[in-house]
Amino acid sequence: MDFRSSEPPAGPSPADILPQTAAAAVKIVIVGGFGVGKTTMVGAVSEIKPLTTEETMTRAGVGVDDTWGVDRKITTTVAMDFGRISINDELVLYLFGTPGQERFWFLWRGLFEGALGAVVLLDTRRPEISFDVIGRLEERGVPFVVAVNSFPGAPEHPLEELRQALDLPAAVPILVCDARRRDSSRDVLLTLMRYLHSQAATQEAM
Repeated sequence: MDFRSSEPPAGPSPADILPQTAAAAVKIVIVGGFGVGKTTMVGAVSEIKPLTTEETMTRAGVGVDDTWGVDRKITTTVAMDFGRISINDELVLYLFGTPGQERFWFLWRGLFEGALGAVVLLDTRRPEISFDVIGRLEERGVPFVVAVNSFPGAPEHPLEELRQALDLPAAVPILVCDARRRDSSRDVLLTLMRYLHSQAATQEAM
């Protein structure tokens, strides 16, 4: 009796196949504190099924992870999130979402290797958790933009006030987004790409 299957071997779905026209791929990291919406953004904007490493939160995090403002959150990213988006026929972005809890920050070193730029997600209910994140990016020399994620009921502040509170240079873009929406998340990535292009042009002119 022949037990071999007559069905063809499974392969990637058509949506997962990289377009043949793609000429350049760029690695981008999505960073921020715990619960700011990194996994949500990657999932919302990715054109392929995102890879996530979310695990149910356990008692091990009690007293270690700061869950103020996100006390209803029951899962957390323990390694990374991964997605992909084609900006146009030739440019593809590979998105890597980082873990938010400080106890997982040792993983950031590998995730940042080869990254061209970063998106810092900000929660206005807990802006202070972004200070160390921005500091790490500046130490590594990774260009970034700041995206203020619009949580329901979160306090609203003028962007220039937030810029001053975060001590951001005038050239660093800061904008409001809704990480749940694909179009809004894509606008953030386009802002980052324009910023990276302007920086590259400035360096070439020097």
